[in-house]
Amino acid sequence: MGNNAIRNVVILGSGCSGLTAAIYAARANLKPLVLEGHEPGGQLSITTLVENFPGFPDGIQGPELIENIKKQAARFGAEYQMAHLVSVDFTKRPFVLNLGSQQLLTRTLIIASGASARWLGLPNEQALIGHGVSSCATCDGFFFSGKPITVIGGGDSAMEEALFLTRFASEVTVIHRRDSFRASKIMLDRARQHPKIKFLTDTVVDDVFDVKQKEVTALRLRNLKTAKEWDFPTSAMFLGIGHEPNAKWADGHLDTDSDGYLLTKNYVFTRVPGVFACGDVQDRRYRQAISAAGTGCMAAMEVEKFLEEEGR
Repeated sequence: MGNNAIRNVVILGSGCSGLTAAIYAARANLKPLVLEGHEPGGQLSITTLVENFPGFPDGIQGPELIENIKKQAARFGAEYQMAHLVSVDFTKRPFVLNLGSQQLLTRTLIIASGASARWLGLPNEQALIGHGVSSCATCDGFFFSGKPITVIGGGDSAMEEALFLTRFASEVTVIHRRDSFRASKIMLDRARQHPKIKFLTDTVVDDVFDVKQKEVTALRLRNLKTAKEWDFPTSAMFLGIGHEPNAKWADGHLDTDSDGYLLTKNYVFTRVPGVFACGDVQDRRYRQAISAAGTGCMAAMEVEKFLEEEGR
């Protein structure tokens, strides 16, 4: 299809949600175009073993799962383009997508651009993601059964992660850079009262080890009041400092909550007719591959219905 042709649907994002939308849209003969973005495959591309996605009794590697879904969508006619969205003109239809060096026209748009975990920016952090560094307790906590675990953060997200991880860990240490917490009183009280949870306050993480062993063995910590540095043994570091939805380009055009997550009605409808959102970009609660796939399915089915009602 030529660059000047009007697409029936463009899907922003190539994670589980976007690719599931591509399967359903392609099977409806809508010839979807998937813009893969800066992080093709989304969060699953940096996930090792996925054990909670139905159909894989022995689990499956995250990148392999994504590649399988991508091939499945391609089989039905989905197309892919390595491109990053700069802006969208929502004021007229077809919508105009600015990709920097190219413009695309589309009758409908599915936003499945996901949400990126906030990382600490430590020297060894990225190399150990999937090897003990994680931002998802639900996804990875089980792998550290009977082992000591650390959680970084001081808000409700960190307390939720810590409390969940007590199901598996021998102990959970919450590390926070201040001695006061942003977490709600009820969540903080629950964490403080749990016998497995301990706290290290006024403390920051300067690095995580050990890249050579390809697993987390310790954190380099520093007390902000005393400047004391020491290595703290642990088997995993879970980031509980939140996620950032990948939808800054939608500011002022689509409704968002205070943290930038897209607001939708009836699961996937944005306030702009013909624009739908699915997956982690609009789901701050579950953030699971299977729930993202479910809303991707919904978005594609609503696109099909929307275009049918327009006589397309």
